[in-house]
Amino acid sequence: MSRMRVSARTDERQPLYLQIQEHFKQLIQLCAMEENDKLPTEKQLMEQFGVSRMTVSNALTQLAKDGWIYRIPGRGSFVSPESRTKVEDESLDYNQLDAIDVKEQDERASSRKMIGFVLPLLEDFFAIRLLKGINSVLENKNYYVSIVLTHNSKEREKEAIQELIKNGAIGLIIFPIDAETYNEEILVLKLRKFPFVLIDRYLPGFDTHCVCSDNWMSAQLAVNHLWEQGHRDIAICSDISIHTVTVDERIRGYMEALKQKGSMINPALIVTDFQVTDTIPIEKHPLYHYLKYRTATAFITLNLKLGLILTSLVKKLGMNIPRDLSIITYDNPSSELDGNPTFTHIDQHEQEIGAKSAELLLKLLNNQESVKEPTKVIVKSALVLGESTGELLVKK
Repeated sequence: MSRMRVSARTDERQPLYLQIQEHFKQLIQLCAMEENDKLPTEKQLMEQFGVSRMTVSNALTQLAKDGWIYRIPGRGSFVSPESRTKVEDESLDYNQLDAIDVKEQDERASSRKMIGFVLPLLEDFFAIRLLKGINSVLENKNYYVSIVLTHNSKEREKEAIQELIKNGAIGLIIFPIDAETYNEEILVLKLRKFPFVLIDRYLPGFDTHCVCSDNWMSAQLAVNHLWEQGHRDIAICSDISIHTVTVDERIRGYMEALKQKGSMINPALIVTDFQVTDTIPIEKHPLYHYLKYRTATAFITLNLKLGLILTSLVKKLGMNIPRDLSIITYDNPSSELDGNPTFTHIDQHEQEIGAKSAELLLKLLNNQESVKEPTKVIVKSALVLGESTGELLVKK
């Protein structure tokens, strides 16, 4: 368990290699990565951040030089045991220490109450933005956040909930795993009337407090944009089961947008529930034949990782984005330190989702009458134009 601390320092012109360094510093500061944890490979980082090998190498070299990581030739890069000392050093604000008595700080810290945050993974800016939103609400309150990663495991999610409550959490914010059914432990929380808020998705037939994005409408935004650019063969894909509520809503929004335009729904362009690994040969990839035979002229990927994988496949096949294929992905693969976005993407306003979930949980903890009944908060998404979509040049 660990207290959350998210740096608010930004530099809109910060070079890409510095952004990669900041990304891993934040993960270490959040205790999402601990000493001796292995970092992704250089190839994976190149795909994740959309940068060259030299940029990744420069970032890792500087992190190692500064003592955040250590590198073993042939094995990879790992979080350094020395990084904990660096986190402690960087967390000190000497101007504040001059103004506030140290004893008073200790008393305030010991009186703060724990809120648990359960989430599947902390591997991209989506999760970082959620955390920043939660922190923006709680940082000046009498609470701190303990984070537990479930690694998308139903059993680990159950253990995480039990673990946090056992260790003194008085409320929970839960980002459920990708699954067709909800975790029974969440039902137990409701029966016990334990304060909790679900984030990013709700559970069908099971009324709870939740904060999520408007998945149905956001998919329509994506279809409408591609349609205006002349695309008619628009594929939508997800490596998560179609029965997961988030995926289901987005696909229904996609279908509704096409129906409104009088277009027939082509089931072959709805590609879901497949597995993607780093070791799978390109010719055996589930999306390979869609790209090779130009089955679709545009893709909507329902998560960021899949958008990056699709982009890598397109390049390996010698195709060009957006000349040969347009791509819209959910969520922004870049940090807010970037300038213009590379991807046209659906911005779910994750920071707002995080903030509203924390606000709702505080109301529950304060027993406010306005949240006696299950409350569902919907945060509107927006389409952000980038360089991955363009007008269809050749009609099929």
